[in-house]
Amino acid sequence: MIRFASLGSGSEGNGLLLECGSSRLLLDCGFGIAETVRRLRRLGVEPDTLDAVLVTHEHADHVGGAARFARRHDLPVYLSYGTWVAAGEAAAWGEVVIIDSHCPFAVGDIEVRPFPVPHDAREPTQFTFGDGSRRLGVLTDTGMSTPHIEQMLSGADALVLECNHDAGLLRDSAYPPALKMRIGGRLGHLENDQAAQILAAIDCGRLQHVVAAHLSQKNNRPQLAAGALSAALGCAAGWIGIATQDEGFAWREIR
Repeated sequence: MIRFASLGSGSEGNGLLLECGSSRLLLDCGFGIAETVRRLRRLGVEPDTLDAVLVTHEHADHVGGAARFARRHDLPVYLSYGTWVAAGEAAAWGEVVIIDSHCPFAVGDIEVRPFPVPHDAREPTQFTFGDGSRRLGVLTDTGMSTPHIEQMLSGADALVLECNHDAGLLRDSAYPPALKMRIGGRLGHLENDQAAQILAAIDCGRLQHVVAAHLSQKNNRPQLAAGALSAALGCAAGWIGIATQDEGFAWREIR
């Protein structure tokens, strides 16, 4: 069985918890040490039961607490070379494992398959996680889809999928034009309809869970994200999960 939960998802901090067999890892750590521990304990997890921290890219909402948290709890940190350099390779990271964004690896019982994504970072990487028969796909920061992204996510049993903004809300927001262009650009973040298009392009026949993640608190609404994804899947909007900034989401199981 695979199960997964979110510590929180959004521009103020991100963290996704994954369990498979006897192994447990944290994907991204955008919160301070005390806040990360508090959010882990809310999910019934103690830091010393983790096996590793994985990092998707160097933006502070994903990596801000990773080095300090990992050092405090003696955990290895897995990340791409570009992310390590951009986040400060001279920092006191503790144990670092440099990964290739095209090469699978394992963390204990967890099969990890990284894949590169277009985002305004040095070497951003997203992941699928599996146990040999079931698979979770995670895509939380990318400005657009690619055939390779769709290939990696196709046939997954669960997806955590970025729905950062609604195009109309972003267009009409008070954000400066340059920021609007960055968010909505090819190296920015997925809009609701772009996320829905990914679902329409891949094999969704095995899906047990779909969770919309990394929603902008100013430029999106949960009902808009759920509506776009449910329309692509032909399901009720209430079946789509929403990862929030404050609460993340509770444990979900892939059976």
